[in-house]
Amino acid sequence: MLVTPQMYMIVLPMVFLAAAVDAIAGGGGLITLPAYTLAGLNYDFASGNNKFSSTFGTLTATVRYWRSGKLQLKPALIAAALALPGSWLGTRAAMALGNRVMHVFMVFAIPVVGALVLLRGKGPERSRPFVRRDLYLCAAIGLIIGFYDGFFGPATGTFLILLFTSFLGMDMVSASATAKPVNLFSNIASLVTRIAAGNVLFALAIPAMCCSVAGGWLGARLALRKGAGFIRWVMLGVLAVMTVKLAVDLLAG
Repeated sequence: MLVTPQMYMIVLPMVFLAAAVDAIAGGGGLITLPAYTLAGLNYDFASGNNKFSSTFGTLTATVRYWRSGKLQLKPALIAAALALPGSWLGTRAAMALGNRVMHVFMVFAIPVVGALVLLRGKGPERSRPFVRRDLYLCAAIGLIIGFYDGFFGPATGTFLILLFTSFLGMDMVSASATAKPVNLFSNIASLVTRIAAGNVLFALAIPAMCCSVAGGWLGARLALRKGAGFIRWVMLGVLAVMTVKLAVDLLAG
């Protein structure tokens, strides 16, 4: 496929914006997947290029959070280890089945998630201590969300933040930081699968990667400076826009 100047004009600014949003609260794929398809890529190439750029943006955000001291290493590593096989399985399933069923599911599921975020308020002010039971919760979260990320993708970070605050008792900033390496590992597994299938246009993916790195750095900086309230409202915005987007796609067939 030939990469045109119009593709760059559509994709690059959207990737920068998406990476910033994703570093704060997840959901960057909601912006980038439509951008890639609008630029003329089919779903497989849109997903492959999206994984390429988002992987490096997530890596940048992970490093930024790690340096801040907010990233909780043990739960992150456990969840990330299970996200690898989960993401591989999800990607293979998506390549075999497509995403129609997931669109239907997400139209109904995302408003429920948004309601849970509202009902939970701002979440705990401080993270509770990590206990033995949390090991199994981290493993389950990593496997399930890894599968989802490989299969569909948008709002993976948002779901990780919600699960970390709900089941592991993390505060919003720590949950956002800890979600990044998990999302990174699931992205890597999915990306390797997409590259092996020839679903990445490197002439477009590499410039998009540069924009994603810049956006990821900016988003993590904003999240650390603005705190839990800012992350929560960005999460709710992502969930609301994503619900409308999926409902429109579903109605449009």
